[in-house]
Amino acid sequence: MRFLVRFLSCAAVVTTLTVIPVGMTPVYAAVQEIAAVVNDDVVSVRDLDKRMKLVLGSSGLPNNAEIRSKLMPQVLGGLINEKIMIQEARKIGVEVGQEEIEKGFATVAAQNKMEAAQFKSVLRKSGVDISTLHAQIAAQIAWGQVVQRKLRSRVIISERDVDAALERMKSKVGTTEFLTAEIFLPVADPKKKGETQRLANRLVNEIKGGKASFFKLAQQFSRAAGAAQGGDTGWLREDQLSEDVLSGLKKIKKNQVTQPIKTPEGYHIFFLRDTRTLSEDTLPSRQQVQYDIGSSRLDKLQSRHLMDLRAASFVDIRLQDNM
Repeated sequence: MRFLVRFLSCAAVVTTLTVIPVGMTPVYAAVQEIAAVVNDDVVSVRDLDKRMKLVLGSSGLPNNAEIRSKLMPQVLGGLINEKIMIQEARKIGVEVGQEEIEKGFATVAAQNKMEAAQFKSVLRKSGVDISTLHAQIAAQIAWGQVVQRKLRSRVIISERDVDAALERMKSKVGTTEFLTAEIFLPVADPKKKGETQRLANRLVNEIKGGKASFFKLAQQFSRAAGAAQGGDTGWLREDQLSEDVLSGLKKIKKNQVTQPIKTPEGYHIFFLRDTRTLSEDTLPSRQQVQYDIGSSRLDKLQSRHLMDLRAASFVDIRLQDNM
């Protein structure tokens, strides 16, 4: 049985501007084979195996050696980032409590239209260790606190910003808007470009072959702002899109998926849900424009901050054959 496991993306936390104090202390067996060292912490091979089962169970991807090999770098990279998120949160006094983790778990269960107890039963029957989902939830909530405390105040939106955005929109009346969902796979390390591209190609093949759901894959793999909502981007205007993305969308029809599209930041996969012509009636409100600008700026800010933290961290990956 497939299930949703993404609690909420970092962008989802910060754009709702909700502050949730949380805390969690990782527990390790006395001796475990190490997959990666992250500053003064470790990701064990057991951690990696548990998360892999969660990813495969939630995404609907086939559990075979080829898929596991292609997913390994992405899954391990995610676990490393979670360690860095938790470490940064602790530096500013954020403590993750079990009660808050359980609340987050209940949210995930509700997304799956289940009560928490029922969802735990489904996870166990699927061979998923619940502790790995707890760890993912804890890291995401803790990171949301980091973003709120350290970055939110840097986002300033002037009336001129809103006026300029509205004028640009009005000038585009009559052009096409695209309702899409997106999977974004960032390339933080140029050395990993090939691995990310191969993963993007594999995800597209699984989606086109009807073996996996675009929306489930977006929830698990995408690092875009709408990941928690299955990659939802809302309506995008032509002027919001790069030439490569616009070209890719124009090549497909409704309910089809693009090939991976390379940008300076990474690889994008778009699912075209619908199209329409931009008109005066479909222009967003001033309040919505302000919200959209703030969300976009804050998402970019938190992504850069995490990349900077990763670059400044001591990360020793021991599974070189898979990375």
